Amino acid sequence: MTILGRTSPRILCTPRHLPRSPSRVPKRFLGIPSAFLLDDYLPKYHLLTSIDAAKKRARAYAHLRECNLCPRQCGVNRYETTGMCLIGAETAKVNVIAPHRGEEPCIQGFHGSGSVFFSGCNLRCVFCQNHDIAHQRNGFDLTPEELAEWYVKLQQIGNVHNINLVTPEHVVPQVALSILTAREMGLRIPIVYNSSSFDSLESLQLLDGLVDIYLPDFKVWRSSTSKRLLKAEDYTTTAMESIKEMHRQVGDLSFTSDGIAKKGVLLRHLVMPGKEDEGREIMRWLAENVSRDLYVHIMEQYHPDAHVGKKRRVTRRVRMGNAEDTTEEVRYAEINRAVRDDELGSVRDAAIKAGLWRFCEANENSEFHL
Repeated sequence: MTILGRTSPRILCTPRHLPRSPSRVPKRFLGIPSAFLLDDYLPKYHLLTSIDAAKKRARAYAHLRECNLCPRQCGVNRYETTGMCLIGAETAKVNVIAPHRGEEPCIQGFHGSGSVFFSGCNLRCVFCQNHDIAHQRNGFDLTPEELAEWYVKLQQIGNVHNINLVTPEHVVPQVALSILTAREMGLRIPIVYNSSSFDSLESLQLLDGLVDIYLPDFKVWRSSTSKRLLKAEDYTTTAMESIKEMHRQVGDLSFTSDGIAKKGVLLRHLVMPGKEDEGREIMRWLAENVSRDLYVHIMEQYHPDAHVGKKRRVTRRVRMGNAEDTTEEVRYAEINRAVRDDELGSVRDAAIKAGLWRFCEANENSEFHL
């Protein structure tokens, strides 16, 4: 398998022993509802005509000249300067490229998901669980053509099930160009767009016909929370529009008979301490406005990270005198703990009550989450 690290690319040996493939297992054994079962699947980017592909290339270059790719609406010419994401036009900064087994089982399958972790982000989440990658400009600058070559290497050497683009919102033009180039190089596996949902509609429209699986987060519900914790007051309204557009493009999550997801939306919600009421609102909104057949992963992996729990010095002037009292407090103390089981269960119960029923959980009939 091939991995791109922080120093130089290196080759890792392919594991000799992999779990037995269920490709010959009868379809009913895997327990996939027939409405979400595909006999076969051809990635959407192979259905584009040459004219459609040329139009997308032109639009990608135009976006870079006056960047409106996310709700920050920086409007800068990225060939000359950078906006909030600090990434230019010619290349995308990539931290790691490798077969990854840390995704949902129906995404990672037996051989892993071909994950491309982009450096930079258009959000500033104070609790970012991937802070070293998302908020530090480490990695390699790769052109769309070089990215395309890595996609094909992941397919041919890593034998991965898909190409998983992680935190790509700020490099969508480069991503679009790389997919169009990779299809000419022989890429034939689905594209996964792994996003925070802080996307512009213009950006998602550029991706229409290029992405097979959308893997969006819906983080928080209240604008006051998103302003404090994500540094984006308009996050919730943006996420609502983005998720509806993603679902319009690819529909509900569907699988081939081996249990591997091929198309559709898989939505994630990371339950946060003390924010379970916001999680309940998110579940109700999803059921009423997107689809009750939406595939949802209610996640419990939150842990204090990035800026949460860091100490800060606070100086107060003592009354009745000029003395100063210096104490230490932790930042974002309200989320400086793990999530409790009752908080997690509260969100799950709200989802079920709202009519959602497709959850990422162990299936007794297979090794995958169906």
